[in-house]
Amino acid sequence: QVVSVPTPLHDRPHHLFSPAMAQPAAKKAKTEEEEAVKTTEEVEEKAEEKTEEPKEPEPPVEHEQDAKPVKGPKITEPVAFHTSDTTMNVMQGLYGNILMPLTDGGLQYFVAAARGSTGLKSGRYAFEVKLIEIMNPADDPQARQRMPGPRHSLRVGFSTASSSLFVGETEDSMCFDMEGAFIHNKTKSTCSQKFGVDTVVAVVLNLDATSPNANTISLFSNGVRASQPQPLPDSLKGKTLFPTVAFKNVTVHYNFGPTMIVDLPFSCHTLGSALAKDAVVNPSPAKDAKHEVVFPVCLPDEGTFDWLDMFLEKNPGHTELSDRAILQWAAQSGIVKARGVKSSNDKPEFGFGVTALDNHSIKRVLQAIAPLQERDYIVMEVKSNIITDERKELVSKWASSGLKRRAQVMMGEPPAAFKKRSQELALKEKQEQSDLEFKVKLAETKKKKELEKKQKKLEKEKAKALKKQQKAQEAIKKKLEVEKKKKEAAAKGEEYVEEEEEKKEEEPEEEEPEEPEEEDEAMDEDPPTVQLTDEEKKQSFRQGTVPDLTPYSMNTSFIKFAIPEKDEGFDEVSFEWAKEPKCKEFLKQWIQDKKTTTRVEDLQPGDWFLAQWKDWQKILQSWHSKQNIYKAQVTKKAADKAAKQAKKAAAAAAKEHKAKAAVAKKVAAEKAKKEAAEKGEIVEAEEEKEDEPMEEPEEEEEEEQEDSKVDFDKLDVFGIEDILDVGGGEPLFSTFGFEDWTMMSLRFELHLLAHAFKRDVNDPDRMGIHLEHLSFYYQKYYKKSMNQKFYGVETMQELLDLLKDTVYVTKKTKVVEAQLPTEFESLGVFVMLTEEARRDRVRRVDLGDETARLKLQNPAMPQAGAQGSLLPRPAVVVSGIRPAAAPVPGAVRPAGAWQQPGSFRPPMAGQVRPFGNVGGWRAPTA
Repeated sequence: QVVSVPTPLHDRPHHLFSPAMAQPAAKKAKTEEEEAVKTTEEVEEKAEEKTEEPKEPEPPVEHEQDAKPVKGPKITEPVAFHTSDTTMNVMQGLYGNILMPLTDGGLQYFVAAARGSTGLKSGRYAFEVKLIEIMNPADDPQARQRMPGPRHSLRVGFSTASSSLFVGETEDSMCFDMEGAFIHNKTKSTCSQKFGVDTVVAVVLNLDATSPNANTISLFSNGVRASQPQPLPDSLKGKTLFPTVAFKNVTVHYNFGPTMIVDLPFSCHTLGSALAKDAVVNPSPAKDAKHEVVFPVCLPDEGTFDWLDMFLEKNPGHTELSDRAILQWAAQSGIVKARGVKSSNDKPEFGFGVTALDNHSIKRVLQAIAPLQERDYIVMEVKSNIITDERKELVSKWASSGLKRRAQVMMGEPPAAFKKRSQELALKEKQEQSDLEFKVKLAETKKKKELEKKQKKLEKEKAKALKKQQKAQEAIKKKLEVEKKKKEAAAKGEEYVEEEEEKKEEEPEEEEPEEPEEEDEAMDEDPPTVQLTDEEKKQSFRQGTVPDLTPYSMNTSFIKFAIPEKDEGFDEVSFEWAKEPKCKEFLKQWIQDKKTTTRVEDLQPGDWFLAQWKDWQKILQSWHSKQNIYKAQVTKKAADKAAKQAKKAAAAAAKEHKAKAAVAKKVAAEKAKKEAAEKGEIVEAEEEKEDEPMEEPEEEEEEEQEDSKVDFDKLDVFGIEDILDVGGGEPLFSTFGFEDWTMMSLRFELHLLAHAFKRDVNDPDRMGIHLEHLSFYYQKYYKKSMNQKFYGVETMQELLDLLKDTVYVTKKTKVVEAQLPTEFESLGVFVMLTEEARRDRVRRVDLGDETARLKLQNPAMPQAGAQGSLLPRPAVVVSGIRPAAAPVPGAVRPAGAWQQPGSFRPPMAGQVRPFGNVGGWRAPTA
């Protein structure tokens, strides 16, 4: 390998260099030296600049001026935090203007908040807050994962009188927090440095129209401006604003004046020395004021929480005590709740993932502190407030509080104002649901159109690429043809002349114009406006997606609902919608109606049911055994008969063969004798020996007497005295298959269930099992599920229609009733009913009615003796067993068959028939 090495400059030929070439090189070197010097000087200058100390920015010009001396009357009542304007976890010190939060029972995760009693509508005033202590209560390790917010927090600001106490969370409040942010309507913007323990912060609200900082709020830390004036949000301009503090796990000291703890750069009046014309004062409650605790008594799902919301709008001073209020408080404190299905409004699941919250210990703390605070309460416990024993227990906790205990009953027909409110809320919910569905549909349409557009673009690009490929192939083909022609011309010694067509340049492709995008009018459409239907307008109460009580809680407690009485510990019982007698009458009828449609959750099978069920299992097993024995006997008889016939046939064939052999021998002898006579030979005559007859087996003289046979298909099913022997030892159920045994078992189970329910529930108001709850009680009594689809039908009503001879459903109340009496002499009636149904089914199928055919599934059968129904094994087809035949057309059952001794025929639904041994039982009509 040869490597090329550059020749040194001094070894190169002289003719390669000239003065003209050397001069530019010298200039270039000189320029580089000058640039290097210049760069060095710049670097040194920059280094000197860096060594210089940075200059502090000039402080902004303070536009706030010293306050002028006030003239006119001042507010006379000191600014304070009234108990009704604080959250329940706020503890106020008797001296020193101290606020601290409760931290037990999970309250360390909840924000405490308080609003002052004096609001400002004009002027410039300030108040101070000092962070005294940061508290560190015991924390749950899981809480940090569930609560992303800071463990300690402090907010100071202003809010309107009707706003939430959690300042900064709504559009009618604003504040600064200890992290240095200005907050309004949950929107944060950093405006100052953080502040901590021993820091005195002052909030200045400037509503002076003549000031350069009019309609602003400012924060000062230890007397120094911490933020530039923040303009008031438009939603707060012109409103009366009250000082508000929100804090968590910290202790604070507040100062409303008349003097400041730390002086500001300018003199400023304090909130406590405000002029009367600039302020609005909420007076303190009178010392002898009587507070109350209200216990609403409402029926579940009949306007409970809608009434509560209306009550709180009219009485904002009342504090709600309920699980709903705790969850709302948690959400406003930034506590994240795990997603889950809400099962009820009265007792919603907490599901925070923090033990201190999920164990409901917060309710214990609040219940302990509530009677000690001077405020009005409303205790919303839907279930406990309407049950006497639980209501007494609730009221007893307020006995020593000094509060007036009042029960307020809302039952019956609500007033027009409440109906209007309910329909407005129902319409709002319906509109929101419609809007959501519209948005989803719109998004799907947009996605579909985008997909179609993308598909068209791909198809267009694919066609363009294919066209380009075809042109390239044509160009290659044309080039090959030209080369071929050149070779042919060269072979002939001729010069190839390119044709004019070949010289023509390819015309540039015309780009297809892009299709104009269609304006999607559907995207600009507004959601449709919905209206309530006539049926919805008739409803007095709004039906939400979540019930007030869980189905189990409702079913186990509604029979204990009662109107409150004064002797339960109430100072007053008031009735808002109707007077007491009408309320009691309404509640009585409501409970009666509920008994028909609700199930008894704690119902247990009684001894009578267990005994009847045990007897049925035993007799059902014996019937299975009887059917198997009979089938085995039929099979054996058929086999014996076939063997005997085969033996007789063999004997007859042997006898015939012997007779033919004797005849053949005799013919041969005659022929031989005749041939000998023709030849003149003397043939000695052989003595003919008579064939000894073969000893045939002696047949039994006494032939088996065949059992007396009966015409099974012509039997009167309900006239049979013994179902185990209808003739010749054949049982009535000899032809039963899997579906017959299954339907017979179901007949008895539903019959027994209908009677056992009435015995066990022991309540004359409960007429029976509602159709909707039949599968529930079936599971509870028989410990197995009841699925109508197993029987080939879609609804429970269709299943019971297959068993109309045993049970039926009342038309009005939809209650399952039994056709048969509670007890009778023999359970064989269920065999009779099943056999009659089988014959009817076969007859209808033979006539072409395929709907009569059962469509039962045939899963693996449980073994006999196992818990549950003793279902039989699938029927085995045995030769010799008579198939089920259809009744003779036109045959009529003898009228006297009904009166045969021991006969029993159950009536169909709506029929009345006498019973021989039942004592004239009469079936109820549907």
